[in-house]
Amino acid sequence: MKLHWTGHSRRGHNRAMLWLTSICASMACTMPVQAGEVSNVEIRANKVVLHFNDPIESASSFVLSGPDRIAIDIKGATARANALTQQGLFRNVRMAQFDSDTARIVLDLDRPAMVSAGTFSDDGRSLTLSVKELGSSELAGVLNAPRQSFVPPANFRAEPPQRRYSVRIPLPKPSKAPPLPRIEGPKDDSRPLVVIDAGHGGHDPGAISPHDGTRESKVTLQVARAIRDELLKTGRVRVALTRDSDTFLVLQERYGIARRLGADLFISVHADAAASQTARGATIYTLSEVASDREAARLAARENKADILNGVNLADAPSDVSSILIDLTQRETMNLSADFARLLRREGEAKMNFRTDSHRFASLMVLKAPDVPSVLLETGYVSNEEDIALLNSASYRKRIAESVSQAVTVFFARKLASR
Repeated sequence: MKLHWTGHSRRGHNRAMLWLTSICASMACTMPVQAGEVSNVEIRANKVVLHFNDPIESASSFVLSGPDRIAIDIKGATARANALTQQGLFRNVRMAQFDSDTARIVLDLDRPAMVSAGTFSDDGRSLTLSVKELGSSELAGVLNAPRQSFVPPANFRAEPPQRRYSVRIPLPKPSKAPPLPRIEGPKDDSRPLVVIDAGHGGHDPGAISPHDGTRESKVTLQVARAIRDELLKTGRVRVALTRDSDTFLVLQERYGIARRLGADLFISVHADAAASQTARGATIYTLSEVASDREAARLAARENKADILNGVNLADAPSDVSSILIDLTQRETMNLSADFARLLRREGEAKMNFRTDSHRFASLMVLKAPDVPSVLLETGYVSNEEDIALLNSASYRKRIAESVSQAVTVFFARKLASR
């Protein structure tokens, strides 16, 4: 049976996988495992003879006090409830299954004693244990001693149960890094490169407007294209889009593209949503391991889950990210990101509808490029009727693009002047 991932039936595929896993688990649990059975426990004065109907793996004994007992564990065996005989030193003999592969025999004693020796028969089907009485001075040392172990002859030793069944499911090879997008603008590598990331896409629509059904992934691509066009008009920078169609990228691929291209600035475009439909306005986020407020933390949690869809984790966070964050390079990058956020707020004051507290901090995965200044621009709320009307307007998207373009121009002019 071949199992294939499909873009349109992930949920059904997951159900099939769960069904198959449960069937396999039930097979594993119900298949009998060959194990020796303790067929009889025989008491002979100061000896205990254990009989098995099949070879076992090993045996061990240890002493317990209060009351006085000897415990014997038989590895690779099952207990037989009616296999008990008691007399003499032994007040009672109890046997039960300790775990799925171990039978435990407990000898209740009239006085302290220990197993002093143990010998298997030549065929490994019986174990004779010699029991020695202990004085009160000897008992303390024996209680702290390690278990005594007894192993049957090698030719008659049961091997640990082997798995008889296995299920193999063909998995696709790990996908390669996505191809790098085309860089547009001046054919001059000395010009700054701005990478614009249209959030969400493909099977991840992002937030959906309750007013007209507009998907966040559509809005972000429209805004990203408008910003690209406005930047290219200046002739001062080169521009690349992480996606220029309705396709999906995991979060690390998004800032990974910026790093692979050697970007000088990374702008991730999004549109927010809130339970309250009165919330509206644009917000600019920059990276911080500590969220500036509860709403920033909520956004980070929502956006960072974009890689986990249909219960499948599509990307593993790099192990070095947390250590990079405390590196001086990362700190400088975070400072530059905050500088650009303040410029964007200033340049967009007259053209965009910002929230009052428009610059916020959050631990957003998409902003974690250690060496590329990065911001996430929430252009408005798709959950707000007025905001979604603006975002669906080409004229308002152009105003957003003009604001970003002006901020980019000032940002790189300042960097050039500081050299």
